[in-house]
Amino acid sequence: MAKGHYPAEFELYVLAALVRLGDDAYGMTVRQEIEARSGRAVSIGAVYATLERLHHKGYVTFRASDPRPMPGGRARKYIRLTPKGRRAFDDATSMLLRMLPTAAAGRGRR
Repeated sequence: MAKGHYPAEFELYVLAALVRLGDDAYGMTVRQEIEARSGRAVSIGAVYATLERLHHKGYVTFRASDPRPMPGGRARKYIRLTPKGRRAFDDATSMLLRMLPTAAAGRGRR
């Protein structure tokens, strides 16, 4: 992967949430997944800004649902990971795992 094409930390969180959520991913579920697993408060604006960056990199696509069946119901913007996005996620997590010390090797080191 060329320099500048690796996902940043929050982009990696968003990609991981998309992998976990599958076809049910939209902005709010991505936000909730990241908050639940990281214990970190996340603004919906940060999620959508990151999704736009990932879209420009070719890592995600969007599709709109039909409006929700309620007065004033809005369509949801569902997000899908592209094959390129899945490769970027797999490459980044694989690299991170290679960089982390193993449990045995990390004991007693500082």
